[in-house]
Amino acid sequence: MNGPPTRLAVCLAATMLVVLPGKAALGHGGPVKLDVAGDGAGGVTVRALDERDGHPVEEPLRLVLTAKGESGRTAGPIQLAASPEGRGFYSSGQVLTPGHWDVTVRAPPPHLAEATAAVRARAPQSPPAPAVDARQPAASGAWWWLWLAGGTLALVATAAVLLINGSATTWYYRLRRARR
Repeated sequence: MNGPPTRLAVCLAATMLVVLPGKAALGHGGPVKLDVAGDGAGGVTVRALDERDGHPVEEPLRLVLTAKGESGRTAGPIQLAASPEGRGFYSSGQVLTPGHWDVTVRAPPPHLAEATAAVRARAPQSPPAPAVDARQPAASGAWWWLWLAGGTLALVATAAVLLINGSATTWYYRLRRARR
């Protein structure tokens, strides 16, 4: 039966399938929890999470960093930029000099939040040189002998097949007769 009640039920079911999955996204927008940490050098990273379910906050936040260091040093206020490393992730870049810092990050309304963390900033280091494995051959020209061995093997196999079948000797004698 394809009457109007069946079509109406199908339309309602399709509408519910479209609308209901978006309902979970509507739950965000409430209180925010900020996780503040050092980045291992002179920067600060912040994760902005929904306080109710722990998911990353998807909409951009205006986070402001201030820091107080040893012997009265200060940094900030600095507005943090959203990082391309993930949703709800913010980074400051290299803003702290080496030493111990008390870092505070604030988010203004409508997502009013504040978090403070002790961060130890270090001087940025260059990445270590890649380790060379002594077991691996050098990359420059290390494979030429494989090509040579493969080519030689192919020539020997072809010659063996031709000699076993007698084709090579027949071809050679025909060529010699044609020259006489």
